[in-house]
Amino acid sequence: MAQHNDLGKEGEELAVAHLLKNGYDILVQNYVFQKGEIDIIARKGNTIVIVEVKTRSTPDFGAPQDFLKPAQIKRLVKTADHFMELYGEDDLEVRFDIFAIIKNKAGTKTEHIEDAFYHF
Repeated sequence: MAQHNDLGKEGEELAVAHLLKNGYDILVQNYVFQKGEIDIIARKGNTIVIVEVKTRSTPDFGAPQDFLKPAQIKRLVKTADHFMELYGEDDLEVRFDIFAIIKNKAGTKTEHIEDAFYHF
């Protein structure tokens, strides 16, 4: 597996551990619909949380969350809509979060950004 894939996998594992520690239930990892993929779908109370994990080895080119582009957001929303049509309940809210990670030899820095963007 390529080194960037390993880094991404490690990032997802860190995000899952953080979410579990903070009272979230992990429903699905790597949910795919058409060209979209959701890294983590979690639930906390009556909220379904769609989590996009962004992991980088350096902040030199910008913060990890800055790499989420409008086309990817559109695919995330479409994929989340598909998930909710199949598995959602009427009284559930949906929230889109980003879990940003910088992981390198100097250490690991994480940031959980709730309500990172709104879907329309």
